[in-house]
Amino acid sequence: MDDNDLKDHLRRYLQAARDVLLLKLDGVSEYDARRPLTPTGTNLLGLVKHMAGVELSYFGPTFGRPVDVWRPWFDEGAEPNADLWVTPQESREDIVGLYRHAWAVADATIDELPLEETGTVAWWPPEHAEAPLHRIVVHVIAETQRHAGHADIVRELIDGVAGLTTPGDNLPEQSPEWWADHHARVEGAARAAYQG
Repeated sequence: MDDNDLKDHLRRYLQAARDVLLLKLDGVSEYDARRPLTPTGTNLLGLVKHMAGVELSYFGPTFGRPVDVWRPWFDEGAEPNADLWVTPQESREDIVGLYRHAWAVADATIDELPLEETGTVAWWPPEHAEAPLHRIVVHVIAETQRHAGHADIVRELIDGVAGLTTPGDNLPEQSPEWWADHHARVEGAARAAYQG
């Protein structure tokens, strides 16, 4: 497999994860897109904002490439986790647009640099800070998939919608009653194991 074939292969995995993350916003209200559904504040739009920052950082400054977008959550003194939630002044369109811009920055870096090109990840420990583009792409694919999984769970908590692309695509098509019975079976097994 030559460099271009490998790049195409990696980009397909990266784009598939990106698409799933944005899919989780489809059909949810502004409130549901922003509201925290875990004790640590995990929310759909915040995950998209976070991944925009991840792609801009890994595929911009890591390889000495400019990023023409201000990301205040990286400013000195920014509050912790500022990239994982969306302020009332930030619109859904702004965040999705930022993420799509980050895709363009990342895709240009992947297109224009060889996979062996070394970058420096300033926030990694010094002994691991230098990494080839290939490793960075794999790292970002893994992180995007991880957060797409978070988004899948958050979306299921909002309205029961789960799956990689459309409802039922990678889950058995069952009635709500079947799922309730399944949930009860899993709960029963957990309680039996705990008590046993």
